[in-house]
Amino acid sequence: MATIAVENYLKHVLLLAEEGDELVPMGALAESLEVVPGTVTTMIKALADEGLVDHLPRQGVRLTAAGRRMALNVLRKHRLVETFLVNVLKMDWSRVHGEAEQLEHAISDEVLDRLDALLGHPTVDPHGDPIPSRHGKLSSQVYATLATCVTGRSLRIVRVTEQSEEFLRFAEENGLQPGTAVKVTDRNLTAGLVTLRKGSARPIALSVSAAGKILVEPEK
Repeated sequence: MATIAVENYLKHVLLLAEEGDELVPMGALAESLEVVPGTVTTMIKALADEGLVDHLPRQGVRLTAAGRRMALNVLRKHRLVETFLVNVLKMDWSRVHGEAEQLEHAISDEVLDRLDALLGHPTVDPHGDPIPSRHGKLSSQVYATLATCVTGRSLRIVRVTEQSEEFLRFAEENGLQPGTAVKVTDRNLTAGLVTLRKGSARPIALSVSAAGKILVEPEK
């Protein structure tokens, strides 16, 4: 039953479960997949019949062990492809998500392992998203964001969670990419603004919403 649609559903359940509770609401899944709720219900019932998800009516859906293995494999393909497109083919990091969405369904496991070896077995993709290992292990480390971190402390950007081309271009134009050292100098929740600096460069103002999409850790 490993069709493109099945792989997409399982991957989206996995990603939504990472953001919160293991049980994913059907409405959230429909929104993420950009389909109507009735379509989601039909597919989820089919996936449940195949033993790939557990469906709890009026509560939500969660992956079974078999479903999680499939979802992690698709996610691994996606993020390794993104890494290949950026690091080897030198594509813009803001444009590789859509390409990876297509290619993740066409790569065999053998090609995937060779790609992983070629890239030096990376643990994160160009956006800082963790890449599942060959054995299905996925980092679950929790980071603060620019919207929640301590102010006045030297930090390092580790991940940009928003995958839209517009947001990634904004992050690149302002030098807010993984590996960049920053410091939040002010956070005004009333105005909804976060102000940060990179070294001696001019201050950068972000909305609290945008700041919440950039994950950081204390600089070592």
